[in-house]
Amino acid sequence: MANTTFNGSVRSENGFKQITLDAAGAATDNFTVDSSGNVSGTGTLKLTGQANIRIAVDNSTYNTGAAVTDTLTAAESGTIFNIDGTDDIVVNMPALSTGNVGLWYEFIITTVVGGGKTVTFVLPGSGVSDFMGMLQLESGTAANPVGDEGGDTLTLAAATQVNGRVKLTCIQDDGTNSKWKAEALSTPIATIA
Repeated sequence: MANTTFNGSVRSENGFKQITLDAAGAATDNFTVDSSGNVSGTGTLKLTGQANIRIAVDNSTYNTGAAVTDTLTAAESGTIFNIDGTDDIVVNMPALSTGNVGLWYEFIITTVVGGGKTVTFVLPGSGVSDFMGMLQLESGTAANPVGDEGGDTLTLAAATQVNGRVKLTCIQDDGTNSKWKAEALSTPIATIA
């Protein structure tokens, strides 16, 4: 097929696709822009010039002042979540899936974790997934990082101060077992069990 050159904008109400065809003529989408402007692709993205990319910040899911139990989705990867620790917060990581590798989420405490309350991050499939954590005290004399691994629940205890933070990244998931890198900076120090 010949190349086509346009002078002016190319417009579509239903998106764009770049495809490859196999020997049987079946099409594989390599790059798509859907009708809402969402972009996905399987190749390498190379930009020249300045990119204006903003990280999503969620100020509502866990920032309510009430108890919340929620399960994250792959679509929320890359989001920073603000957390009001007034009541118990339970953050369940996405269900086991090979598609989870590379997903990441960040959390920051905006209101101190209440007395007798916790903020917990729970991996799916009890006993089959592990956090590999580097946990650090936010303030005080024992501010050296502590390595901890082998548990599926990371906990920020009662009285965790404002500005405590957690970053979780899926580094392995075969659909049956997973490992998540956990980085936590908090006072008191986070735990993994």
